[in-house]
Amino acid sequence: MATTATAGAVPIAPSEERMDPRKLIAFFAMVLGMFMSILDIQIVSASLAEIQAGLSAGSDEIGWVQTSYLIAEVIMIPLSGTLARIISTRYLFAISAAGFTLSSVLCATATNIDQMIVYRAIQGFIGGGMIPSVFAAAFTIFPPSKRSIVSPIIGLIATLAPTIGPTVGGYLSHAFSWHWLFLVNVIPGILVATITWNFIDFDKPELSLFRKFDWWGLFSMGVFLGALEYVLEEGNSNDWFNDSYIVAGAVASVAGAIIFFYRAFTVDFPVVDLRAFTNRNFSFGSVFSFVMGIGLYGLTYIYPVYLGRIRGYDSLMIGETMFVSGLAMFLTAPIAGRLSTKMDLRLMMVIGFTSFAAGTFVMTHLTEDWDFYELFIPQILRGFGLMMCMVPINNIALGTMPPSRIRGASGLFNLTRNLGGAVGLAVINTVLSNRQDVHYERLRENMDWGNPAAIDQMNNLTANFNSYGLDGASAAIKQMVGLATRQAIILSFSDVFLILTVLFVAMILGVAMIKKPEPQGGGGGSGGH
Repeated sequence: MATTATAGAVPIAPSEERMDPRKLIAFFAMVLGMFMSILDIQIVSASLAEIQAGLSAGSDEIGWVQTSYLIAEVIMIPLSGTLARIISTRYLFAISAAGFTLSSVLCATATNIDQMIVYRAIQGFIGGGMIPSVFAAAFTIFPPSKRSIVSPIIGLIATLAPTIGPTVGGYLSHAFSWHWLFLVNVIPGILVATITWNFIDFDKPELSLFRKFDWWGLFSMGVFLGALEYVLEEGNSNDWFNDSYIVAGAVASVAGAIIFFYRAFTVDFPVVDLRAFTNRNFSFGSVFSFVMGIGLYGLTYIYPVYLGRIRGYDSLMIGETMFVSGLAMFLTAPIAGRLSTKMDLRLMMVIGFTSFAAGTFVMTHLTEDWDFYELFIPQILRGFGLMMCMVPINNIALGTMPPSRIRGASGLFNLTRNLGGAVGLAVINTVLSNRQDVHYERLRENMDWGNPAAIDQMNNLTANFNSYGLDGASAAIKQMVGLATRQAIILSFSDVFLILTVLFVAMILGVAMIKKPEPQGGGGGSGGH
């Protein structure tokens, strides 16, 4: 059985130990393209206020700068495997890189919010084509013995880009202007498009497949995933199913899903090949990837919200504080790569999820005084945990897939991480707002006339405000309400971190369900013959 699994990982190209320099140059250009595409999700998130002011947009409209990108990207990611088969990796990647660069320029020239939303959707859709191609290339052009080097590189880029996004975005919008959040893509984009066009030759186009392309499958998948992403992104702010648009989105998503899955299992050439899920390790790897999406995007979101709301940090200060996670990942990547050749991959995942759970558990003791130094250890634990999980999850999910399935499987695998992020953010936002209300009610119940501590505080504040010639009683009540609200927000953050801790502990138990995978180095020998 082990031999078949390893044979599945045999690269399309002859797996000589000495790598072709052209393939290496092409691969690193692809990695840079993926970095730009993933970075662009988070680079904007820290600077939405600046974009809102620059475009004179309403507070209810500005969120669509993110949502339109994510909806478009989530449709393209699973589609990219099929497109790569039809037009080849070379054309798909080079066109994606060129289109991404051009749409970045358009975003920088947007003069109103409507233009920005359209350009961001184009940017997300085209950029989404670059992400899975890198994962597929890593597992088809490199022999298994080289995976201990390649897997940490793509794992690092896929997780580092969203983590340092707020830092880079905060710095660019402070030092220059929000336009540079997009213009920063131009030079790397031209470079990536030129190199990939000239150097990629991993596969040949199969243009005959275009005649069998399932347009209904594409349309239904677009409705299913696009509407699902919309419901998850906008649900909490629109009060979920009390909003007619959210209800319509949910109905559209279910209808799209039914048609999409029916087409996927009945047509000759489905728009997404779901047979990858028949591979047990791929299925479990995708579940872990989904949870990693929650940990990656959820924590990248919640730290800045705390620092902005409670500590009053601006985007640059938030970025500087968040940089610790990125540094921890960067330093852990080579260690994770080495360990993946020597250690049972399941044990690596247990260490990673334990580190994750320890980091979020520390955060359950959060107070309003927590600053850079209190957040230092949790962020290191998070960065270390991410890399220790990401490398084995990539290898377990994609390392045993046959070359013919790897492109489609790579799209599905990346989709699970993005959907995990979307579900995670929706749950986190809902828990934050619901638990804040619960905690506020409880705190308010204790701030009554029967509580001597509350009365003392109230009298002191009243006397203090009176001494400044203000209406002491009403100002004191206002301040007490503010204190209770602030404390309720902090307690709701603690609840979110507790839920995440339980989730990561559950994943440690889930690792036991995976069959023991071959260490990469060990698999390399048989794979090469």
